[in-house]
Amino acid sequence: MALDLVAYLLIIFVIILHVIVLGFVLKKRPKSIAGKHVVVTGGSSGIGLWTAIHCVKRGANVTILARNVQVLNKAKEEIEKHRINEEQKILTKSLDVAKSFAVVEQGLKEVEDAMDLPIYMLVNCAGLAICGLVEEVSVDDAKMMMDVNYYGTYFATRYILPKMKASGEGIIVITSSQAALLGIYGYGPYAATKFALRGLAETIHMEASHAGVNVTLALPCDTDTPGFEREEKTKPQETKLISSSGGLVQPSDVAERLVNDALTGSFFSVYGFESWILSILCVGMAPWSGYYLNMLQLVLMAPLRLVSFFIRRNFNSIIKDCSKDKPKKRLKHTFKTQSYYYFVI
Repeated sequence: MALDLVAYLLIIFVIILHVIVLGFVLKKRPKSIAGKHVVVTGGSSGIGLWTAIHCVKRGANVTILARNVQVLNKAKEEIEKHRINEEQKILTKSLDVAKSFAVVEQGLKEVEDAMDLPIYMLVNCAGLAICGLVEEVSVDDAKMMMDVNYYGTYFATRYILPKMKASGEGIIVITSSQAALLGIYGYGPYAATKFALRGLAETIHMEASHAGVNVTLALPCDTDTPGFEREEKTKPQETKLISSSGGLVQPSDVAERLVNDALTGSFFSVYGFESWILSILCVGMAPWSGYYLNMLQLVLMAPLRLVSFFIRRNFNSIIKDCSKDKPKKRLKHTFKTQSYYYFVI
């Protein structure tokens, strides 16, 4: 019996080693975006800002979108420090991507006219999170998260998708989160918006990949951004304890991985061990991501499913322990005005 187990583990090790070696050999080369037009929503801070910076470092012309003009101008100054040539253009546009499709459509038309270039790559980074139990988050806040996180992405993507299909090229990045793969205590309405984004990304990939349009779904873990700082203020203790094991990563690192994955045509863009594990466990019928990753998924999915049982049991233990120290009645969260202000900057 022991020998059978050793043999099984040895076979898994050999397969993983083989896949890793092939992964390096067959690694895709990233597409060039030098001289092309990249638009980043939510580009004035956090992952969006650093995505714009990494695109500029690759020679792209970049337009960043957000609502607060002052913050946009400060972000532009930072991005301009990373230009590799004087011909590169960095533009800003004050735009509420959650307002309506008509508003976003007009805004993106103006962006293309101002840059005098069609949009080659759209990176959807605008979003916000309001934490709390499903019955605690107000209906208005839940609707606002859907408006910002889902429709803010859908409107911009809806505008550019037919243009990219007609031209036979283009890249769309949809920034979701680990909450698109696993429903977590305290993230109910927020997780629903992120699950919706995964469905949107998978559908667009099926509809548009044959036309030369690449789609990447970014699944960042907890990232050290202004948005995360505000999220912490409303986050239940259970949620903090559950998510703390993954640590806090830097937006520059997440954005660098996001850009590289988008340019190499990867469907999932993950950063950090937890995100990688979740992407394997929850891959389902997601688009094929190349020989290297898919062989790893094939080998690791079964043992990781067993590991997930113990992880889930630990989460339940945390929730149970916290409930002992809590009063039965909890205050309802209403953060609409404050949260919306933070989104627009």
